[in-house]
Order: sequence, then structure tokens, then C-alpha cells
Amino acid sequence: MTNAIQSPGDHFGLAIFGHQWKPARLLMVCRSLARAAHLWLAALEIAKFGKVQLRLVNVQPLLPLAFMDYVPANLDAQQHEKAGAELAKAAEGIDYSKELVSTALRFGTTYSEILAEAEAWGADVIVVGSHRPSMSTYLLGSNAKTIVRHAKCPVLIARN
Repeated sequence: MTNAIQSPGDHFGLAIFGHQWKPARLLMVCRSLARAAHLWLAALEIAKFGKVQLRLVNVQPLLPLAFMDYVPANLDAQQHEKAGAELAKAAEGIDYSKELVSTALRFGTTYSEILAEAEAWGADVIVVGSHRPSMSTYLLGSNAKTIVRHAKCPVLIARN
């Protein structure tokens, strides 16, 4: 049995069988940096209750091999540089202690890279967005659904 608790003091957590759980590392997924305002708010609401480390993660898709003959040879480097700059700019814009904010840029399948980053970094909670799912993924988007199903830590879904 779990009960979410939130008090005016500086603690946020879950009471699980009478034990207080307070996240120390919050991983926020920034799939589309331009449309992530609702995620910033959700993550910062949790983070502001203590000195929670905040990791912003952006996952860029890999270009299919079939397209490699039709794109510039340095496209991967260009994508990495552009996405890295956007992620750094987003991190700078967060109204939160800068020494507690870090970023990670990954390339690959969204859900697998998020799960790998959460495990490698030791995330206590993952904050991920879910946008207008289709009928096949009625309750959650396919990435959010897979992250929730396979994550080894709690996952907060923030709808936009």
C-alpha cells in the first residue's frame, strides 16, 4: 500500500509500509525540448522539496541505414552538436541550482535509451511526458508505456 504525501516542509516522498522515501536523483525526459514546459513544472515541483539532482535527457533517433547515401557525411555530428546545444540551453534556463542540474544526450530508441540512462545514473524517479495517444496506445504513448512497464524506479507521467 502506498500513499503519496506532500507537506509544507522540505520533504516530498512516498510512504511505503511506514518508511519515508525521498528521491535524490530525478531524471527528466526531454523528447521535444520546445514542448517540454509541462515536464519542467512537474520535475521542479518534486525537485524543489530538497536538494534533488536533476538530469535532463534527450534522445535523438538514429538515421536508418537506407538514408545514409542521401544525407551529408557529417549529419550525425551536426545532429549531435545541435541537440547538445539545445539541451545545454534548456538546462541553463531552468530556475534551479545549477550544480544540481546535469544533461545527457543519447542516440537510439527512446524508451531503451531512457531506461539505460536511468539505470546507469541511478535515477530514483523518471519524469516523462505523454501526448495524445492513438487508439492502439489509448492510455499512454508507446514510449511512456514501455518506460513505465520496464523501469526499475517510479515513473511520473506528465500530460501536456
